[in-house]
Amino acid sequence: MRRKNQSSVSEFLLLGLPIRPEQQGVFFALFLGMYLTTVLGNLLIILLIRLDPRLHTPMYFFLSHLALTDISFSSVTVPKMLINMHTRDQSIPYAGRVTQMYFFIFLGCVDNLLLAVMAYDRYVAICHPLHYTTIMRGNLCISLVAVSWIFSCSSAMSHTLSLARLSFCADNTILHFFCDLAALLKLSCSDTSLNELVIFTVGALGIIIPLTGILVSYVRIGVSILKVPSTKGIYKALSTCDIIASVMYTVVTPMLNPFIYSLRNRDMKGALGRFSRRETFFSK
Repeated sequence: MRRKNQSSVSEFLLLGLPIRPEQQGVFFALFLGMYLTTVLGNLLIILLIRLDPRLHTPMYFFLSHLALTDISFSSVTVPKMLINMHTRDQSIPYAGRVTQMYFFIFLGCVDNLLLAVMAYDRYVAICHPLHYTTIMRGNLCISLVAVSWIFSCSSAMSHTLSLARLSFCADNTILHFFCDLAALLKLSCSDTSLNELVIFTVGALGIIIPLTGILVSYVRIGVSILKVPSTKGIYKALSTCDIIASVMYTVVTPMLNPFIYSLRNRDMKGALGRFSRRETFFSK
C-alpha cells in the first residue's frame, strides 16, 4: 500500500518565490548574476590556492574545500530555480526531489563543519602560534576535512532514508523554491514521528557541533587578543582572523565567501597579482 501511495505522486510542484509575472525577468537576471558570481569567485579561490605554493597552508587547504562546497551547495538549488523561472515549469520528479533534499542537507552540513574547522585553525594560529605547525600537521587537516564530509554524508543519508518510508497521497505542492525537508514532511500522509526524531537528534548535532566549535574558538581568540598589551599587537592578531559571516543559505553566503575570505586577505590578493602578471607575461 505504501508503495502504491508513493507511486501515485510521481512529481511535485515547486511554487517558487512569490514574484509577479512581470518581475520574473528582473529576478531571473539578479539570481543568475549572483549564481555566476558564486561559481566564478569560488573557482578563482580554488585556482589560486592550487597554483601558488605560498598558499599551501592549512588555512587555505580548508578554504579551498569551503569554496568547493559553496559551488556545489548553490548548484543544488539555484539552477533548478532559474530553470523554473525561465520555463514556468514548476514540476520536479520524485527522484529529483529526494536527490535535491539529500545534497542540500549534505552540503549545508559540510559548510557548517568547515567553518568550525577554520575557526579552530585560527584559534591554534593565534593562541598557540609556536606550536601551530606541530598541531595543524597535514594528517590532522585531512582528517578534519574527511570527518566533516563523512559526518555530513551520514546525517543527510539518515534524513533521506527516513523520508523514503513516507507516503505522499494527494497534495504535491511544495511551498518553497526547493525541496525543503520541513515542507515535504507537511505533505506526507504517513506518521512523521521518526523523521522528527531524526531532525531533533542527528539534525541538531549538525548544527550544535559546528556552532559550539565556532563560538568556543572565537571566544578563546577574543580572550587572547584582550591579553595583548599593545594596539599594534591587537591589530596583528585581528588581521589573522577569518571573518565568519552568519550562514545565509542557498545564494548569498556562497557568493559572499570569496570576498569575505579572500579579497580582504593579503596573501590571496598577492597570489591573484602574481597570477595576473604571469598570465600577462605568457600572453605577450
